[in-house]
Amino acid sequence: MRLPDPALVVLVGPSGAGKSTWAAGRYRTEEVVSSDALRGVVGSGPHDLDASADAFALLETVVAARLGRGLTTVVDTLGLDADRRLAWLAAARAAGLPAVAVRMHTPDALCRQRNAARDRPVPAPVLAAQLKRAALVGTALDLEGWDLVHVVDTDEAPRVPEEAPRRVEGHTPRRGPDDRRSSQGLRVVLQVSRFPWGEDPAGWLRSVALAADEAGFAGLALMDHLIQIPQVGRAWEPIPEPWVTLGMLAGLDTRLDLGTLVTPVTFRPAGVVAKAAATLDALTGGRCFVGIGAGWWAREHAAYAVPFPSARERLDLLEDAIRTMRALWASGTKAYAGGRVDLPETTGYPRPAGRIPVVVGGGGERRTLRIAAELGDACNVASDPETLDRKIEVLRAHCRDVGRDPAEVAVTVLDLPVVGRDRADAWARVERLRGRSPAAAFARRTHAGTVADQRDRYGALADRGVDTVFLGLGDLAGPEDVLALADLVG
Repeated sequence: MRLPDPALVVLVGPSGAGKSTWAAGRYRTEEVVSSDALRGVVGSGPHDLDASADAFALLETVVAARLGRGLTTVVDTLGLDADRRLAWLAAARAAGLPAVAVRMHTPDALCRQRNAARDRPVPAPVLAAQLKRAALVGTALDLEGWDLVHVVDTDEAPRVPEEAPRRVEGHTPRRGPDDRRSSQGLRVVLQVSRFPWGEDPAGWLRSVALAADEAGFAGLALMDHLIQIPQVGRAWEPIPEPWVTLGMLAGLDTRLDLGTLVTPVTFRPAGVVAKAAATLDALTGGRCFVGIGAGWWAREHAAYAVPFPSARERLDLLEDAIRTMRALWASGTKAYAGGRVDLPETTGYPRPAGRIPVVVGGGGERRTLRIAAELGDACNVASDPETLDRKIEVLRAHCRDVGRDPAEVAVTVLDLPVVGRDRADAWARVERLRGRSPAAAFARRTHAGTVADQRDRYGALADRGVDTVFLGLGDLAGPEDVLALADLVG
């Protein structure tokens, strides 16, 4: 059972019930606040009962501080004192965190056996009293108002940390249906926005693309910017021209769909984008897609002397660009009259190998999603559930308004999670990436967790109607990071 996270987790059970072992198998050392461990900090060791008062005072300080920062806090004590439990429950409520009581359901005989094997066993009369209180605590927990009471039987073993797949020498593209989907039914596309390629740019790009194919990704998308954006890295870090780069990747032996997420309409005339996309589609046998948006960053436009009109004008350009590209990809060479854009002819060869999907990036509810509903094959919005539900509702309403079946417009999301090999690795990455952001807020915003955590989340996205996830890693270093996601995308 997957517990809420972040949350307050209070362990409840007598000595020898397995509380510490259970917690160690699921949480980082830093997340577990143990009265025994704190006795060792303020006293002579974990069994120094004379240090109990100071240890519990320190425990309350640590619990309050962690809850105040919105961090998962696992309280490892006997948990049999109702007054203490209620105080921790109240603190969780004040912090706005879920409160979970974990009751260890361990046979008395096993508790006694474990206790006897300790270097410093709890005296038999003390343990007997604990066992008696533990037998009655279930009813109390049910009445105290916990968000969840999770009962752990002795056969519930700790999870073994997941091991990242290892890269094998050479590259063996996966073979199967053209429409690669995960076990949840999602297409997962690797979105690459950072390029730490060192002295071998082409080699790094090739290795990442081949790893994506090997891991089972449906495609690879490149960000389209003139300067590296501050959300990803520093201005002097590399950000390659995407259509040139996609041309190089098209020569690899993969089944990856290739495209941009997203190309701003302000950077290139729509006809030039149409020409590049048609060429890429012809070279790859129909594996090109075009992510396109209105653009947003004034700085890069000024730096490259590219006009940056008003938001309204850019959205007009976005609408015109999609219509223009469609006209140039269509059969024949007839003239095109598009209202704001007129073409004397639509001669464009090579023709695309098939229909090139157009993904409209952005969540603007009045114009952007309406453009997606009317002209796009898909929209691309943020992946957080509350935002996503609202955007899907608005998109479907626009589809009805323009007389289009909502099923014709796929919902795609840009997802930027922090993914670790295990819980400790995920939090180490959070610490490395969060900058000045509070750790709990950053972890929540980036859905920090393991591959198993992301799989559960992706299942929920599929249930909401998402068709494709564009997955980007904020700490992508090379192919090993991509291969580690094989169990998520397969």
